[in-house]
Amino acid sequence: MQNEVGSFPPGKKITVVFVIGGPGSGKGTQCSMIVKHFGFTHLSAGDLLREEAKSDTEQGMMIKNLMHEGNLVPSELIVKLLLKAMLQSGNDKFLVDGFPRNEENRQAYDKIIGIEPEFVLFIDCSKEEMERRILNRNQGRDDDNIDTVRRRFEVFQESTLPVVQHYEKTGKLRRVDGAKSADAVFEDVKAIFVQLNTQANQGNSVSRAQSNPFKRFLDLFCGCFGTQEATN
Repeated sequence: MQNEVGSFPPGKKITVVFVIGGPGSGKGTQCSMIVKHFGFTHLSAGDLLREEAKSDTEQGMMIKNLMHEGNLVPSELIVKLLLKAMLQSGNDKFLVDGFPRNEENRQAYDKIIGIEPEFVLFIDCSKEEMERRILNRNQGRDDDNIDTVRRRFEVFQESTLPVVQHYEKTGKLRRVDGAKSADAVFEDVKAIFVQLNTQANQGNSVSRAQSNPFKRFLDLFCGCFGTQEATN
């Protein structure tokens, strides 16, 4: 399936960060701020599915029918759409919003794309606060009524929290308190991404030094010379 879409050039460094949070946790707001400050491409699995469902293709019609009937879209298809969007973006840094939603999503991603996320940003927010935000917002969304909202919470608890727990066990989870104001949450988020940039820059410096034999020789020569001077 990956070959149908394409793949990244061998050896190219691709940075992927998953952003997970319950409905109303503020994922979209934080993703917008991250894009603005750190140059990531923001990809939402839900948006990609809705966009594809608008097309007149056979695949688009299938997705539209599945979503209309309330059935889950196959994970491999979601991952295929993600990979296609990543390749078309021309970028090498990606925020994948609202994904993986369940263990099947995660396994399909590992199988098809296989780029390990640098970390998973989990915007942790209480059910009561998320419910208050959703019911107070005025976005004209059909799924903002109380019954649907509570059902979405249930799905998140049952399907997505096991994914959060998986990444917590592997040391990949970065948890922030989503109950704060958007700006206060972003201060915590920003610190995490600054650390990622620092690690990337250090890694690039090491790689450049290792790939330059003359510089390694010069460093060794200067080190030896400096030692002799100190002795004399």
